[in-house]
Amino acid sequence: MTDSTEHILPEVPARDAVTSVLDWLLDGDPAIRWQVLRDLTGAPAGEVAAARARVEHDGWGARLLALEDADGLWAGGACFPASRPDVPGQPWTPTMHTLQTLQLLGLDPAAERARRAITLIGENGRWEHAGQRYFDGEVEPCINGRTVETGAYFGVDVAPIVERLLTERLADGGWNCAVERGSVRSSFDTTINVLDGLLEFERATGGSADVRAARRSGEEYLLERGLFRRKSTGQVAVPAYLEFAFPYYWHYDVLRALDYFRGSGADPDPRMAEAVAVVRSKRRPDGRWLLDSTHPGQVHFDLEDAAGAPSRWNTLRALRVLAWWDETA
Repeated sequence: MTDSTEHILPEVPARDAVTSVLDWLLDGDPAIRWQVLRDLTGAPAGEVAAARARVEHDGWGARLLALEDADGLWAGGACFPASRPDVPGQPWTPTMHTLQTLQLLGLDPAAERARRAITLIGENGRWEHAGQRYFDGEVEPCINGRTVETGAYFGVDVAPIVERLLTERLADGGWNCAVERGSVRSSFDTTINVLDGLLEFERATGGSADVRAARRSGEEYLLERGLFRRKSTGQVAVPAYLEFAFPYYWHYDVLRALDYFRGSGADPDPRMAEAVAVVRSKRRPDGRWLLDSTHPGQVHFDLEDAAGAPSRWNTLRALRVLAWWDETA
């Protein structure tokens, strides 16, 4: 390695500190609470389901659903809002980003408001690229990976988009939205978006041998690079990959990648160890993780306090990644 990511690891919090962190997480939004119950406390399935049902009616989930336009879209567009805001960065208010956020919150696909939204998006949603129907997908694999993920999650047949993604895999095993501009190498960002989509498609449909093979090759692309290093030089590919933002939208970071592997049911791979050490090093003495950064752009509302403040989302995701790693590595 040509650079160092060695850290002084913080002491593991005492049991009472861990309990305090869990209490803090459980006091958060319903979207946080139900996932803590499912992933960290081993609560009964009925208790988890009851907590999850609140996402439709309370907190962030209800607030996002209330902002839906009459035609089922958000901000009047698929990838871009109908009117461009005078705010630096990418607008995160349109339909694609909002659907992804609702999925991350855990909105039940069977919820009445979810079924209504998906029906209307299917009828009225059109991509800005060339007017394609929303659930037919667009042309960029980073967009199509996310469309597959939310479509499959909310019960839409997105198999044609999956077939397209399978043909777009590059020789090094991953995907890149810049192929149309001449790129022949995969990118971390595009690859994780496609992997999330293919995994959700497998959960919804059972997948196929071809889908599983494509997902394995994308995983290998990340693992060969230790989840954040350039294969050619060993250097950190992008410093922001070591900073944890939420929501992450299309952006890659090692916490997102590790949470993907955890959720996929994969066994820990020794090539993940350095990325896990990065996550562990960011635990504060009180057992929490901070929101390292946010991705600039207009949002409906903030899901966290400002960057630099304790983050329930990062704490939840880091704790479940470390539990997976420590129990099975």
